[in-house]
Amino acid sequence: MTTFILEVLQDLKKNQTNLSEVTFVLPSKRAGVFLKHQLPEVLDATLFAPRIISIEEFVEEMAQLKSISNTELLFEFYNSYLEISKGDEIDTFETFSKWAQILLQDFNEIDRYLIPQEHIFEYLAAIEDLKHWSLEEPKTEFVKNYLAFWNKLFDYYKHFTKHLIKNNWGYQGLIYREAAAQVKTYIQNNNKTQHVFLGFNALNTAEEIIIQDLLDHGLAKIYWDIDKVFFENKLHDAALFTRQHKTNWNYFNTNPFQWITNNYTDSKNISVYGIPKNIGQAKYIGTILKDLQKENNHLENTAVVLGDENLLIPVLNSIPNSIKALNITMGFPLKSIPLASLFEDLFRLHKTSSKSFYFKDLTKIISHQFIRPLFLLDDTDYATKLIETIDSNNLVYLSVSRLKQIAEPASEVIEFLFSNWNTSINQALNNCTKLILAIKACLNANTEADKLALEYLFRFNELFNELISLNDTHKHIKDVSTLHSIYNELLSSESLDFQGEPLEGLQVMGMLESRVLDFETVIISSVNEGVLPSGKSNNSFIPYDVKLENKLPTYKEKDAVYTYHFYRLLKRAKNVYILYNTEADVLTAGEKSRFITQLELEDIHNIQQHIIAPQVPIIEQKLKVIKKTPELCADLTKLAGQGFSPSSLTNYMRNPIDFYYQKILKIKDHNDVEETVAANTLGTVVHNTLEDFYKPLENAFITIDIINALKSKIEERVSHHFKEEYKEGDITKGKNLIISEIAKRYVLNFLDLEINSLKAGNKIKIVAIEADNDVLVNIPELDFPVRLRGKVDRVDECNGVMRIIDYKTGKVEQNQVQVEGWEDLTTDYKKYSKSFQVLTYAYMMQQSGALTLPLEAGIISFKNLSSGFLKFSKKELGSRTKNTLISEETIEAFEAELKTLIIEICDPNTDFTEKEL
Repeated sequence: MTTFILEVLQDLKKNQTNLSEVTFVLPSKRAGVFLKHQLPEVLDATLFAPRIISIEEFVEEMAQLKSISNTELLFEFYNSYLEISKGDEIDTFETFSKWAQILLQDFNEIDRYLIPQEHIFEYLAAIEDLKHWSLEEPKTEFVKNYLAFWNKLFDYYKHFTKHLIKNNWGYQGLIYREAAAQVKTYIQNNNKTQHVFLGFNALNTAEEIIIQDLLDHGLAKIYWDIDKVFFENKLHDAALFTRQHKTNWNYFNTNPFQWITNNYTDSKNISVYGIPKNIGQAKYIGTILKDLQKENNHLENTAVVLGDENLLIPVLNSIPNSIKALNITMGFPLKSIPLASLFEDLFRLHKTSSKSFYFKDLTKIISHQFIRPLFLLDDTDYATKLIETIDSNNLVYLSVSRLKQIAEPASEVIEFLFSNWNTSINQALNNCTKLILAIKACLNANTEADKLALEYLFRFNELFNELISLNDTHKHIKDVSTLHSIYNELLSSESLDFQGEPLEGLQVMGMLESRVLDFETVIISSVNEGVLPSGKSNNSFIPYDVKLENKLPTYKEKDAVYTYHFYRLLKRAKNVYILYNTEADVLTAGEKSRFITQLELEDIHNIQQHIIAPQVPIIEQKLKVIKKTPELCADLTKLAGQGFSPSSLTNYMRNPIDFYYQKILKIKDHNDVEETVAANTLGTVVHNTLEDFYKPLENAFITIDIINALKSKIEERVSHHFKEEYKEGDITKGKNLIISEIAKRYVLNFLDLEINSLKAGNKIKIVAIEADNDVLVNIPELDFPVRLRGKVDRVDECNGVMRIIDYKTGKVEQNQVQVEGWEDLTTDYKKYSKSFQVLTYAYMMQQSGALTLPLEAGIISFKNLSSGFLKFSKKELGSRTKNTLISEETIEAFEAELKTLIIEICDPNTDFTEKEL
C-alpha cells in the first residue's frame, strides 16, 4: 500500500527537492514519526534528516510565545479578573473557574480566526442588553451586575492577553494571532527555507494567512489529501474545507492543487456491525483481531480507531494475549488508575468541614489497596482493627482522636489522612505529599506490580507539586472544595504514557490521532450519532448567529472535520470494520451514525451488514446440594451431642443449606454497623429489660402495685440495655430516638397488659424467667445421643394453669400458632415455625420434669399486644373447635414429628439440599 506520506515524498524527489533543507509541517507530532520512518524509501544516498515539526510548534516558534496549560491560564486570568472587578462583584475562584473556562475557549476561537476583538465583545454586550429590555427602568441590581459583566469582557480580554504577551506566554489562539502578525518578519528571516505542509484539512484564519503568505513568497508547498469522489460532490462534507481553499486562495489560480486522488473507489471489504453496548463492541474488536491474526501474524498496517476514547480500557482488556506487538497512541488517563479513587475519596471526605467522619467514608479509605499497607505495623493489621472496632461498637461517626485511640501506633498515618485538611490549603497539599511518600516507602521496586504503582505515585507527585506551585504563586485557592475542583481540572488533562514501538504491530488510537496516517485494515468503534459526529453542542458564550456572521466554526464545521477524518481512514484501506452501539445509552440513542447511512446510499462499495448478539450461555439454576461425607456425619454427631436449639431446627426447616453454613461450617453473619437500630437489637433490649423486671419475682405472685412500681424503671433499664447492645451508637436523635421510644412503649404496654389481666381477676405466679433447658431425646434409630437445648423467655401459672410464654417483638397472629395436621409441622416454615418453637419448649420442659401436663404454650407479640397471650392450639380436621391445652397426646404427636426431623438431619443418605425461597 502506498501511503499519502510516501506519495508526497516521491513527488518531492521527482521535483528534485533537497529534503535536507526542507521543514515539514504536519498536523501532529505522531505523523512526523511515520514521515521520518518512510524517508529511507525514497532516498538514494545518505543525507541529513529534514526538520519535521507539528503546526503548533511552528506557530509557537513564529510567535515567540510559550504555550501554558489550561489550569495556569485559569489562574492568570483570575489575576486579571481581580484587577478589573470591583469588590462587591468579585466571584470566588471556584465560581469564577466555572464560567472562565468557557470564556477562555471563546477567546481562543476569536483569536484563531482573527476576529476584531472589540467589535465582537461589544456586539455580545449589546445582545444581552436587548435581551434584558435595556430601556426598561429601573433595572434590578442583579440585571445591572449581569450587564456590567458583558460590558467588561473586552477589558478582561485586553488585560489578560497583554499580561500573557508581556511574560511571553500564550494560549493556542493568542499564539496563532501573534504568529499571523509576525509572518512577514518570519519570511524575511527565513527566506531560503522551504516548507512543506501536508495532510491539512480545516484551517483557521491565522493558519490560512501564514500558509498563503509562505506560498506567495515561494517558500512553501502544500499537499492536500482529498479524493475525487468527495471533492466533486458539492454536498459531501469530507471535502467542505478543501473546496473552500481551492476556490478562495489566489495561489491556486496559477498553481496546481495537489492532490485530488482517486483511491476511495478502489475495491474494499467494508463490514458494518451493530453490537449492543460499548463493552460488546470492545469484546467484538478482540474477536476481529483474533481472526485477523490468523491471516497476518504481526497485524502490520492494522489500526483500531476509537470513536469514543472511553473504550480504551475495555478494548485493551479484550485484545488477545497472543498479540505481542502493540502501540497505544493515547495515554492511560490518570483519573482511571486506583490512586485517583483514593484522592477523590479524601477530597470528598474533607470538602465539608467536620470534627467527625462518617464510618463508610472512613472504611472506604482505610480499606483502599494503597492505604492498607500503611496500617500494618509491628505485625498488627490496624486497618482490620479499626474496621472491626467500628463494626462491633456501632460507631457511625468518628473523630480523629477516637481513631487514634483505637489504633494508636498508626497515629502518624491517621494524622495526614484525616487531620488539619481544613486548616490551610498548604496543609492539605502537604498531607497529600506525605501520603504519596508514605505509600512509596511501603512498595518494593523489584516487583512488577510495585513498579507500576511507583509510576502512578510519580505522576501524582508531579501533579501535587504543580498544585503547590500554583497555590504558592497565586494564593487563589481558599478552601478544600476549590482545591478539589482545580485538582480535577489537572487530573482530567494528565495521562500515563504507554511504552511501545510506534511503527510496529497493532495501532490503537483516537480519531484525531489518525490524521495523515494510512492503514490497510481499519477497525472503527462507536460510529453512532452523537459520537461520530458529536452533533450539536454549544459550550460557548457566543450565539450561533454571531458565529455565522463572524465566520467562526459552528457544529456544522465540527461535523465536517470528523467526516473528513472518517472517510480519509477509508480511502486507502482494503479492509474496514465499522462498529456501532445498537442500544440506547446515556449519550446516544442507539442510532447508527449518518456516516454509515451515507456509505450505504453512495452505492460505491458493497457493505456487509451484521447485527451481533452476544453469546449468553443458558445457566441452569441448580439448587445447592451438600453430600453427607463421613466427616460431615461426624460433625453432625458432635452437634447432636451438644444439643439442637429450637431456632436451629426451624432454620433447617426454612433452608437446610443455611443450617449447614451456620451449624456445621460455623459461618456467622458479618456484624455490620447498625446506623439504624436493627429489629433483632430492639428485640434483645426488650427481652433483657423484661428479664431484669421479672427475674426477682420468680416463685411469687405478681400484683398491680408490683407492676406499677416497675414502670418508673423503664427509662433507666431500656437505656442501659441499648448501651449494652448498641454500644457507642447514638440513640439520641433521628430514627434511633424513635426506636428507643418504641422499646420503652413496648415495655410499658406489656406492663399495662399485665395490670389489665390482674384487674380482670387473674392470679399470675412467675415460675421461671429465661429458664435453661437441656434434655436428652431418645431416638432408637440413631446410635449416638441427641440433646435439645434452649431458653424459655417466661414460665408462669395463670389461675392454676401452667403457661410457657415466648416473647416476639415482631407481629404474630393467632393463626401462626395453630396446626391442623401434625405431618405439616416440619414442612412449612412460614406457617408453622412459631408453633414448632413453642411446642419444642413445652416438650423440653415436660421431658426435664420441670413442668407437668397439661399446660399452655404460646406467644406474646409486642406488635399485637391487643390479642394478649396467643395460645398454641390444635385444630381438629373438619371441626371448628380448638384444643389449647397441651396434653400427653399432643406431646407424643409432636415428639414423632420432632424425631423424624432430627433423623432426617442426621441421616447419612439424606443430603443437605437447598430450598427455593
